[in-house]
Amino acid sequence: MLTASAIGLGCKSGSAISRVDAEDYKFKMKFAPHLGMFKHHAGDDPIDQLNFMADQGFSGFEDNGMREREISLQEKMASTMANRGLEMGVFVAHKIYWREANLASGDQDKRDEFIQYIRDAVDVAKRVNAKWMTVVPGHLDLRQDMGYQTSHVVESLKQASGILEPHGLTMVLEPLNFRDHPGLFLTKAAQGYEVCKAVDSPACKILFDIYHQQIQEGNLIPNIEKSWDEIAYFQIGDNPGRKEPTTGEINYSNIFKMIHEKGFDGILGMEHGNYHEGLEGEQKLIDAYKSVDLKV
Repeated sequence: MLTASAIGLGCKSGSAISRVDAEDYKFKMKFAPHLGMFKHHAGDDPIDQLNFMADQGFSGFEDNGMREREISLQEKMASTMANRGLEMGVFVAHKIYWREANLASGDQDKRDEFIQYIRDAVDVAKRVNAKWMTVVPGHLDLRQDMGYQTSHVVESLKQASGILEPHGLTMVLEPLNFRDHPGLFLTKAAQGYEVCKAVDSPACKILFDIYHQQIQEGNLIPNIEKSWDEIAYFQIGDNPGRKEPTTGEINYSNIFKMIHEKGFDGILGMEHGNYHEGLEGEQKLIDAYKSVDLKV
């Protein structure tokens, strides 16, 4: 999970300032950039940025802050994505409690607030043609045993699933690492698997963020294998630094090969920063993704 400032919430409208020459390359995997990732080439206008992504051969897009954007901009972005062949990935469905227990507490007011966010998120998803939305259950309740907390979370997610199922929408639960987000309820793939199995709904699955899980527990490929039938979405970031693949310790070529061979044809969100700055850095990021794209 990147903060709103890091992903470019509220981009100002403007014209593209320059473009790199696309090489007619089409990424084989559905890598999904976010706003701000190519601002030196495409400028500040979200529409120009979407067009630039499509020009470079990307077929996905994700936007954590889509829920907070003006409806007119949501509609314009949706139209551009449809015209340019960009599939909408996740947006964050609700207010996230980073330091205070909400779903884990069992507090009815907090649950009601969450459920209302989910109802509102249905409208956003339909407006921008999204299939998935990110859910983070929030902070631990340190005064309750983990078993009670898990029960509270599962009940909230069951109620949310009842809202999403009729619309064919899926909330994806994101386990986050202890270093960047200490004290959260959901941290490991196995825990996400346990919760999803308890909710038992196609509307509740795992967002496996490879960056977070490398920090939290490593053992990436075996954990992806073990939790495979509950994973609906992936996010990317190398470690250390949370930048593009090839800049850290994770062997993304092998991970992408495994994901592809398992039959995954969904979106992989590029939820990270740029390792190098400026125009050159943006081109190096594109080249890095080409180097780890499937060799088929």
